[in-house]
Amino acid sequence: MSKQSFRDLKNEIELKNAEIDEMSMELDAKNEEINKLKLYSTKLKYEKKNLEDKLDTKIDYDKARIKELDDLQEKLIEKDKIIEDKHDQVRYLRSLIDDYKTQVKSNSEELEIQIRKISRSYDDLLSQKDLIIEKQDEIIEKLTKANDEIVKSNKTNVLSLKLQNEKYQEIIDKFSK
Repeated sequence: MSKQSFRDLKNEIELKNAEIDEMSMELDAKNEEINKLKLYSTKLKYEKKNLEDKLDTKIDYDKARIKELDDLQEKLIEKDKIIEDKHDQVRYLRSLIDDYKTQVKSNSEELEIQIRKISRSYDDLLSQKDLIIEKQDEIIEKLTKANDEIVKSNKTNVLSLKLQNEKYQEIIDKFSK
């Protein structure tokens, strides 16, 4: 082999070595890039796992919240039913109160009419009583006059009878002597 070809081979070997070095450097850079990508991939997997855990936690929390909301919805429905029952009771009580008011008003009106009737009857009775008292006073006055006349008449009769009795006594005395 000639020197030239040896040099050419040497140059070519150097070139190839340089290419190998350059490719080794590129390979190292690619390996470094791969390692970075592996680290980044691991980081992403970790973040994905964290996000999945957070998502699972959030889903569990949301499920719990939904269950609470469902329970709350059921309680609200129960409360609505209770409120509706209370409204029905209030309506019923109001109708009873209205009926009672109507009945009280009717009774009051009837009582007022009865009181007026009683008042008229009482006034009539008072008038009748006054008439009866007047008549009784007249009768008593007539009876008193009649009694006075009877008393006078009786006194007169008694006197007359005394006088007659005295006359008869005198006649009896005369006949008995």
